[in-house]
Amino acid sequence: MSFKIAIIGAGSVGFTKKLFTDLLCVPEFRDIEVALTDISQHNLDMIRAILDKVVDANGFPVKVTAHTDRRRALEGAKYIISCVRVGGLEAYADDIRIPLKYGIDQCVGDTICAGGILYGQRNIPVILDFCKDIREVAAPGAKFLNYANPMAMNTWAAIEYGKVDTVGLCHGVQHGAEQIAEILGAKSVSELDYICSGINHQTWFIDLRLNGRKIEKDELVAAFEAHPVFSQQEKLRIDVLKRFGVYSTESNGHLSEYLPWYRKRPDEIARWIDMSDWIHGETGGYLRHSTETRNWFETEFPQFLASADKPIDPTKRSNEHASHILEALETGRVYRGHFNVKNNGVISNLPSDAIIESPGFVDRFGINMVSGVTLPEACAATCMASINVQRMSVHAAVSGDIDLLKLAVLHDPLVGAVATPEEVWQMVDEMVVAQARWLPQYADAVPAAKERLAKSSVKTRDWAGAARRSVRSIEELRAEKSALKKAV
Repeated sequence: MSFKIAIIGAGSVGFTKKLFTDLLCVPEFRDIEVALTDISQHNLDMIRAILDKVVDANGFPVKVTAHTDRRRALEGAKYIISCVRVGGLEAYADDIRIPLKYGIDQCVGDTICAGGILYGQRNIPVILDFCKDIREVAAPGAKFLNYANPMAMNTWAAIEYGKVDTVGLCHGVQHGAEQIAEILGAKSVSELDYICSGINHQTWFIDLRLNGRKIEKDELVAAFEAHPVFSQQEKLRIDVLKRFGVYSTESNGHLSEYLPWYRKRPDEIARWIDMSDWIHGETGGYLRHSTETRNWFETEFPQFLASADKPIDPTKRSNEHASHILEALETGRVYRGHFNVKNNGVISNLPSDAIIESPGFVDRFGINMVSGVTLPEACAATCMASINVQRMSVHAAVSGDIDLLKLAVLHDPLVGAVATPEEVWQMVDEMVVAQARWLPQYADAVPAAKERLAKSSVKTRDWAGAARRSVRSIEELRAEKSALKKAV
């Protein structure tokens, strides 16, 4: 088979390499073209060097090209994959730093909450530019696979306003299933059958079967509480499982910031999180992890390049959806996964316009969602709170309506549990002013926001958060890595 795949944001070097090697695990895909595009020539040069080495080591005729001109990369592409982070770590730091001044403590801040909403405001204009280019220069009927967060908002904008065939992809479901398989003593995750449904990062295991035997709430709670590691790392998720009756796919840290109950009081946060790794609830945890990962990669690039000189092993293909979806579409080999699409009645008790994450099957006819799903009422209620925020956020991002943006942030569950309306209004003004260079739709609103900030009497505080760790130096990371190797 010979067709073209474009990867936007290919400077996300590690993730791009994983997607690329996954694709080459499909025998029919070894004659494709993969076009990389990014705004950073430096990152493009790094990933191009790595992928060229992979190709040379395996002797495949696959063609790799790299372009800072996005439209050149998209020309004739049948599939487009996006993994962009608009504003990079500089803007992301403000997503965490500014809300902390108003008492809003986020672990990740890339989905909803104050940080996730502003992340969406930066992403959506760029996503719509991608869609315009796809409509104009990509292959007719090209499919857009979005990996970028905030997943639901980006996918919503691409479908409703970008008018491009779009699916959102995430790996939270797979990771949750791996946890459950482990606590239940399964030899592999293949012994576990499950149905997850909801919205991205708030998806719920509403049916679980181990080798055909249905797993009920009490057994699952007991297994998690007996596990020596997860019982400490997933305290909040276990509490939600006890109260809701079903397990959430999302990590302890992520889930904690989508709900209004666990992070609203600084003295309560430590009770629900675990500091063994960023993903379990640490303040600004993912920002720290991303900063360390970037610094580590820049320093250790020669080692990453050297390790690319290895044969591809199809048995080590990852569970990221992209390669499996493309394989099903192109070969007809059926793939089952959980996909982010417009609801259109798939989940009976969520709105039709919402972007849901739910099971589907892929074959030559496309992505075919399993309809007739009904969520438990508590799960639906939690999802609805986020959907309403997402809808307002998308419409604000497209229209540049700063008042609607403020209302979206005000209605966010955690923000509303912590901040007053006056604080929310000032916080949004401050975030829009700080990130103005990435928010062209708010250009006309920035001068007035600056004036309001100059006159404001709303008090803020200099607060690092309830559970903050410092970014580790390369030397510290190297020492920790060496210690782990010795321990093994």
